[in-house]
Amino acid sequence: MQDNADIFDADLSGLGWAEWCERANDLAGDDGYAERLGDKHVAVLIERKPTLLVTFECFSRLPDLSPQSQPLGWLMTKALGWSHLCLISAQDTWFRDSRVYGYFDRLIDDGFFDEFEQVIFYGAGPCGYAAAAFSVAAPGAKVVMLNPQATLDPRVAEWDDRFLRMRRASFSDRYGYAPDMLDAAASAVLLYDPEIELDAMHAALFTRPNVMKFRTRYLGYQIEPTLLRMGVIFRLLAQVSADKLTRLSLAQLYRKRREDTPYLVSVLQRLMAEERPHLTILHCQNAIARGVGGPRFRKALKLMQTRMQEE
Repeated sequence: MQDNADIFDADLSGLGWAEWCERANDLAGDDGYAERLGDKHVAVLIERKPTLLVTFECFSRLPDLSPQSQPLGWLMTKALGWSHLCLISAQDTWFRDSRVYGYFDRLIDDGFFDEFEQVIFYGAGPCGYAAAAFSVAAPGAKVVMLNPQATLDPRVAEWDDRFLRMRRASFSDRYGYAPDMLDAAASAVLLYDPEIELDAMHAALFTRPNVMKFRTRYLGYQIEPTLLRMGVIFRLLAQVSADKLTRLSLAQLYRKRREDTPYLVSVLQRLMAEERPHLTILHCQNAIARGVGGPRFRKALKLMQTRMQEE
């Protein structure tokens, strides 16, 4: 009987879509599978128990999040021993496909989600939409979304002109309007950058009693890779699982940004672009004192101090 003990060490980088799916199926072992759902989607299951993490991911972005082109959820499964169901799209499809609907229908009919003590759905961007939309398949589930869209139905979100090709897809049929699909969730947390106006407008549509929204200013469209680099995503999911996530604990997790040099550089660039010398000086001094500010911060500090003296 083949197990999946070596799945976390597997290198799937450089593989095409079809090859990746075949390799994932081999790695999943006898207790899992990689099931193709048409040409554009695949479901990969690693079954362990007692917690099931359901992630939605895009194949083209796997290399950006993992050097081995592994799903993000595999790292969580390795660390905590959770089961993992990953729905992967070949490209951004928002998982609007009848085969995906049918797959979740089958899971519901088989009582699949009832086999676990708890179920957590996770996704970012188009995958964040899917995490919310399909969470209705497991009533009582918990949901974590990063900068999700609520819908791309032009009757509701005609103001979002970023994904015009998706306006041909139906967002009004089954598993359609993501905020409504969260009504059966035990809780949901939504992280977004309020300065990305369209993301903030989508976030507003998710206003529900069971949804906690949290602002991640200055992260822009890079919320997922930035929080992953900081180690925040795994801690966030662990706190969600333990029912310990609060707005305060999330704010404490987000303090990791103070030690993240790329984040601090982006803030520095923003402050200098807005010509705010006093805040730039304070920011540089803080970064240097923490040992995360290099020559760029020292140069900016000297420049702003000189400018302040001249004024």
